[in-house]
Amino acid sequence: MLPERCDIAIVGAGNAAMCAALAAREHQAVEVVVLECAPEAESGGNTRFTAGAMRFAYNGVEDLRELMPDLTEEEIARTDFGAYTEDQFFDDMARVTENRTDPDLAELLVRRSKATMLWLRSKGMRFAPIYGRQAFKVDGRFKFWGGLTVEAYGGGPGMIDSHRRAAIQHGIPILYETRVLSLLHDDEGVQGLTVRHQCKTRTLRCRAVILAAGGFQANPEWRTRYLGPGWDLAKVRGTRFNTGDGIRMALEIGAAPRGNWSGCHAVGWDRNAPEFGDLAVGDGFQKHSYPFGIMLNARGERFVDEGADFRNYTYAKYGAVILAQPGQFAWQIFDQKVLHLLRDEYRIRQVTKVSANTLEGLVAKLDDVNAAKALETIKQYNAAVRADVAFNPNVKDGRGTRGLPVPKSNWANLIDEPPFEAYAVSCGITFTFGGLRITPDAQVLDTDGAPIPGLYAAGELVGGLFYFNYPGGTGLMSGAVFGRIAGDSAGRAAAKK
Repeated sequence: MLPERCDIAIVGAGNAAMCAALAAREHQAVEVVVLECAPEAESGGNTRFTAGAMRFAYNGVEDLRELMPDLTEEEIARTDFGAYTEDQFFDDMARVTENRTDPDLAELLVRRSKATMLWLRSKGMRFAPIYGRQAFKVDGRFKFWGGLTVEAYGGGPGMIDSHRRAAIQHGIPILYETRVLSLLHDDEGVQGLTVRHQCKTRTLRCRAVILAAGGFQANPEWRTRYLGPGWDLAKVRGTRFNTGDGIRMALEIGAAPRGNWSGCHAVGWDRNAPEFGDLAVGDGFQKHSYPFGIMLNARGERFVDEGADFRNYTYAKYGAVILAQPGQFAWQIFDQKVLHLLRDEYRIRQVTKVSANTLEGLVAKLDDVNAAKALETIKQYNAAVRADVAFNPNVKDGRGTRGLPVPKSNWANLIDEPPFEAYAVSCGITFTFGGLRITPDAQVLDTDGAPIPGLYAAGELVGGLFYFNYPGGTGLMSGAVFGRIAGDSAGRAAAKK
């Protein structure tokens, strides 16, 4: 049952929210309640739909062994885990956001990333190397690439299950189908919430509120308003419940907006995927092996450098590029040489795929594509490939093209060995980049730049971290880092009242 009063109310039940709850509960006398608008079967926000990858700074295999003590000697012997230093993390954040990321927030994200991973482990979360998606085997040894090495055991669903077990262990109730409507606010700050619970509108008084209810990606009206025309047509990769309500209720009491409100994380997503994420499929609708092939639009033309960088640094912005194509779709094309490199998501049953033993036969099967132009584009691409440079999927190999209007910078292989395969993709939006302005203690600021007493925020609804693009695995990491900060800050403040 919904209590009449608590110390800290947390809005949302995904990774950021649960990290906030666990951190707040470390202040032993503080009572915490988690409010989730989704039913239990669909709860967990976008986290449940992810593969669970987390980007953090580590200096070598010993750091990974500390996080994953069950890592075997055999795994270590056959794997080059490399290192991903704080400097590399900073460089990636600056590069992909075109130096717009907030330096204070980025500092917290990077510096606290490893410690937060170890903290999650102390709460019972397990981690594993991402062999299936982030490492290729070359000369009998796996090599990780792109700064992303570790995922939560069991992916996003496993992460949510782990958070739930920890919540039970620490006496944190989670109330499902409980929609927060508005913040109770006066001159002294936030005093509570108006909540719709069991078909009745009620008031919950509390000393602090932590907003962790996600972005506005599942709200087509807001997508069109802020991202622009056409974004109402995008598919939603994750939960249908992230409609921007946490952001809205904060703005209504004078919170300051922050960040890239016209930007978002959006990827190549199966053209015939449903409107919202399907928990039975998870993130299997994504199609992220495009660096090893080419993409064609309805005109039969290439429109993007598929090999501009590792997948981790381009996939989150290429969804928007696909959305801008005629018909809001594209086809990814591969030949026999690289089929073994395709990620597991290409092998699911719910996939829009065609295959043929000739290029002429393949282009004839590409729905809604100018087949003659597509065949011409493939032949022009093949003629431009630098066959004198060795192909290496683990590094940016410089095997590119010459003389094309749209170059391919790396991993350019001839498309000449049958069978040929093609996969239809559209745009799948993950989360939006615009949100609320917070302090380094995760307290929400008002439009005058002053902290709003009793109001904190974490996760996707925090603005200022991501602009234009996103390094893969940073969303869950930032949710954990700032969720922990928000919970600790709110817990300390509540304990003093």
